[in-house]
Amino acid sequence: MSANIPSPGPLVDIRDLTVRFGTAEPVLHGVSLQIHRGECLALVGESGSGKSVTARTLAGLTGKGAQVQAARLAFQGIDLRRLDERSWQRLRGASIGFVMQDALGALDPLRRVGAEVEEPLQLHTGLAAEARRVRVLELLRDVGIPEPELRASQYPWQLSGGLRQRALIASAIACNPRLIIADEPTTALDATVQAQVITLLESLRGEDNALLMVSHDLSVVSRLADRVAVMRHGVIVEQGTSEQVLQDPQHPYTQLLLRAARAVHFRPQRRPLAAVEPEPHAQGEVLLEARSLSKSFVGPDGRRRTVLNQVWLQLRRGETLGVVGESGSGKTTLTRLILGLESADAGDVWVAGQQWSTLDAGQKRQARRAVQVVFQDPLNSFDPRYTVQRVLFEALSVAGLPRGEWRSRALQLLELVRLDASALTRRPIELSGGQRQRIAIARALASAPEILICDEPVSALDVSVQAQILELLDDLKRRLGLACLFISHDLGVINHVSERVLVMKDGEVVESGPVRAVFDRPAHAYTRALINAIPTLEEQRERAEVYLQIAIRGRGLSV
Repeated sequence: MSANIPSPGPLVDIRDLTVRFGTAEPVLHGVSLQIHRGECLALVGESGSGKSVTARTLAGLTGKGAQVQAARLAFQGIDLRRLDERSWQRLRGASIGFVMQDALGALDPLRRVGAEVEEPLQLHTGLAAEARRVRVLELLRDVGIPEPELRASQYPWQLSGGLRQRALIASAIACNPRLIIADEPTTALDATVQAQVITLLESLRGEDNALLMVSHDLSVVSRLADRVAVMRHGVIVEQGTSEQVLQDPQHPYTQLLLRAARAVHFRPQRRPLAAVEPEPHAQGEVLLEARSLSKSFVGPDGRRRTVLNQVWLQLRRGETLGVVGESGSGKTTLTRLILGLESADAGDVWVAGQQWSTLDAGQKRQARRAVQVVFQDPLNSFDPRYTVQRVLFEALSVAGLPRGEWRSRALQLLELVRLDASALTRRPIELSGGQRQRIAIARALASAPEILICDEPVSALDVSVQAQILELLDDLKRRLGLACLFISHDLGVINHVSERVLVMKDGEVVESGPVRAVFDRPAHAYTRALINAIPTLEEQRERAEVYLQIAIRGRGLSV
């Protein structure tokens, strides 16, 4: 079962795979696919389509109680149906590397990064301790982590999202596996970090190994994949080369996904300055204003670092102001200062004419009702024991609504976010990602706020659901007269929802203005770098010939 001995035929061969849990209906129905050496196969589809179950089945991680049946389920000619747990443990890490979506959850928060990367080397190689240490630093360096000696000694929670994802990749490739499975590897990463991770994944693919990527981001798929399999309700509805599926989709569901992707994601085209149409400035009442905000923290090494420096912004009733920037740019600190959860070292925040620093704790609680937040991951912001009714009732209680009016108001909130009364009796875990985000929006609206802060509200959602949530937020903004501060790493989303944009880097606003003017004619080099880092569906055409040559090199692959 050596990772270095190739076998004839496809690297992965799945025929008529069915997976079910307990007595429920199967979550996979007769899935068949092959992955050849030297290629990347992408599984795309919405949440619940079966993408991750397919990927986890290939790594022996389907979970307890799973019933797996297949006419063939093979990797390097090995019949995976016959493996016991000990055999799976020998295979995982050595021959199959798995990169999960949530690096913070996948990495042990109590173990240093170096130890995480070293573990597969301990389990699957005969390297001595010093040789393992050298290899760990080499791996961290290879995946683009700066100062690998320092990072190896840190804990995962001390790293940014991009660095954590790179560390997870370093652990997955430590033993040069033949198959790398990447499950949503770029979700919620900033544009430039996403581009770096994509380039890294591209570089890991060679003639004797393969990449299986699970993603709902079709622009990322177009950059990496040789072939695409589209899944819906546990069935592969369309499969073919990347060019065929993304440029000439045959199935209505694939066509729907592509329409949604093009509606939300983009790379702006540079136009002559004269061609940029002027945008009217918002004339509404100023509801939120930050004046010369600065904030610094003392880091783990004892050094004081400025994380926000002289930031100004205004948000008017009825407008959406987008805020973009990489991890560490200051977006999160800015949000906490606006909410009054942190105190600024200098400058101040004004909400509806009130200055935060002059309010006592009770006044801040009252004023904070006017400012509500929709988070990136609503599931983690809900108590898993609560039903939707209890979630909304609690929010209405905090808002000061009399108890006798809670149910009628809860039903009104559900109607606002386009859900019916049946949602009240369900728990968040029983809802889809889009439904959970609608409940999070309903909860935020419970106090009748004037300002809605949306912190990456669609980054973890499928592209078609993203479009629905963005359209809902735009509708609510117009109907309720809300002002929206929209924080996102996705410039396509920012372009879709915002009238104005702030671009942040290293705690400073490096560029701001009407969104079309900034994106069509970016003045700052950093803004241009962000825009150029965005993968697009159009890139697929340019890369078709490259993909074809890679595919031809794959053993036994016909194109």
